[in-house]
Amino acid sequence: MSTDFNTEKARASAWFRELRDRIVAAFEALEDDQSEGPFADRPAGRFEVSETRRASDDGSDAGGGLMSVMRNGRVFEKVGVNVSTVHGTLGEAAQKAMAARGVPGMDEDPRFWASGISLVAHMQNPHTPAVHMNTRMFWTPNAWWFGGGADLNPCIEYEEDTASFHAVLKEHCDRHDPGYYPRFSKWADSYFYIPHRGRARGVGGIFFDDHNTGDWEADFAFTRDVGRAFLPAFLGVSERRRNTPWSEADKDAQLVHRGLYAEYNLVYDRGTKFGLATGHDADAVLMSLPPLAKWV
Repeated sequence: MSTDFNTEKARASAWFRELRDRIVAAFEALEDDQSEGPFADRPAGRFEVSETRRASDDGSDAGGGLMSVMRNGRVFEKVGVNVSTVHGTLGEAAQKAMAARGVPGMDEDPRFWASGISLVAHMQNPHTPAVHMNTRMFWTPNAWWFGGGADLNPCIEYEEDTASFHAVLKEHCDRHDPGYYPRFSKWADSYFYIPHRGRARGVGGIFFDDHNTGDWEADFAFTRDVGRAFLPAFLGVSERRRNTPWSEADKDAQLVHRGLYAEYNLVYDRGTKFGLATGHDADAVLMSLPPLAKWV
């Protein structure tokens, strides 16, 4: 395979930044449009943007990205949309983990390059589910692949929300392969499962990793469509729920569910482990954690 892939890497990195810009604009527009509910009188939320850097062992440039976080808005209690493009050498633990997944050449050349977007939104209204989305490209001198997905995490479940979210994801998957949605939906159910609680953290979505059919253009096109699916999948749910009245019991249920979300991300999430292990900005890696949570 190519040992540089420079054009492909540049295209992927540019797409993740473009997708980030679309989502940030859409979320700020949603804040502007919120004219009802208990937070309608406060200023519309806006993203605070800061640069992130990956720490390399020798102090050399190892890439970075943008961390964009909105707190205490009208609709969003906390939402982060991060993009990054980083590179360097994988540590021994990361090499072993990837070799165990079947990534070739980890003992020959542990250099890597990775770019992606990661989003987690925790909502003011407990009837509006939290949501996660990420897509990424990973490259080593001996392999490349795409990964990502999106999943819905309600504390109060509505069948129509689950159905509509999954329907949009399926539509975008089916454009590329009718086998993708059933395969990646099942994978999400397995990946977002919390063994020590004996339950899933939400109502699923899709998840895929190590995705390489041998056709980079086709795989990149699919990954872009997964990213494009996010806004229509989630905004429809948000529109239905953002003005639903809630009780203190509903808010309490939301905080308990957030505890479940935090447990998963800190104990099991592959991206969290990789980001912390490879020296990426810790605040950016832990952006996914909710602003408030509780445990019973």
